[in-house]
Amino acid sequence: MQIFHCPDCAAQVWFNNTFCPNGHPLHFDPDAQVMTHGDDCARRVAIGCNWRAEGAGELCRSCAMTEVIPDPEVEGAESRLARTEAAKRWVLAGLLRWGWFGPADHGPAPRFDLVADRTRHGPEDIIMGHADGLITLDVAESSRAVQEERREQLAEDYRTMSGHLRHELAHYLFMRLSQDDPGFAPAFRALFGDERVDYGEALKAHYDNPKPAGGTHITSYATAHPHEDWAETVAHLLHLTDLVDSGWAVALAPGGDGYAEPDALALIERAADFAMRVNHVNRALDLPDLYPFVLTDAVRDKLAFAHGALRRGG
Repeated sequence: MQIFHCPDCAAQVWFNNTFCPNGHPLHFDPDAQVMTHGDDCARRVAIGCNWRAEGAGELCRSCAMTEVIPDPEVEGAESRLARTEAAKRWVLAGLLRWGWFGPADHGPAPRFDLVADRTRHGPEDIIMGHADGLITLDVAESSRAVQEERREQLAEDYRTMSGHLRHELAHYLFMRLSQDDPGFAPAFRALFGDERVDYGEALKAHYDNPKPAGGTHITSYATAHPHEDWAETVAHLLHLTDLVDSGWAVALAPGGDGYAEPDALALIERAADFAMRVNHVNRALDLPDLYPFVLTDAVRDKLAFAHGALRRGG
């Protein structure tokens, strides 16, 4: 993520700021990727959304994608929704830099059901996932405590709301690419395997007997099915691209705009090098590694394929 400036006073501001240090209101323009003047999103006050509305009194582009929100009368629901929507805006802003969801993208936008496992009627089981362009997420996962509890239960190395969003959006992007490009599916199958194998049976087999990532997959979950291999790969491509881009924006990583890098393998190498350096710093304070994953040659080939498929001249 880049660093921004107030359109009134040029003060440095950050992506989620609603006001600059001098009190000027900020509105993020997702197409121009700058802070500008504009109409407030209708959810600005409720959840702190700082994107400009599509029109006076309307929602911004990100909030308009959300079809279901938690009951605001339930304690904590609105704050969890706010954190979930903030993560969604961040992830969408990155994909916008590759040409997705902007004026030139004429395909259907993703839709989101952001629901809560705590309701006024009691607890509910939430199944997070993607189906035909609709992404369902449990806003409880915006809580660091909940993330850590579930991460340990599932023996995962990394679990965040941004990670969930990138993973589920990867399923949506697979749908779009399969519909828009007749050459995508054959090329995908040559590298990831045939996604037409039974998904339910594959997931059952994975949960009954999880396999290690090995040298060919980025995570254990990626071994479950080609669809999950793709989703995990794309999520990590987005992690790595934003890691490089954010590091460059604050002069910690060399190489320039990560989203503008046309060479996938060069981008991956930059990200891996930067991640190792930050991992080393974290270990000095006995903190977890920022990026605790091994990028083998086989994994890098998959990341490069995803980069070529998703980057639309950004």
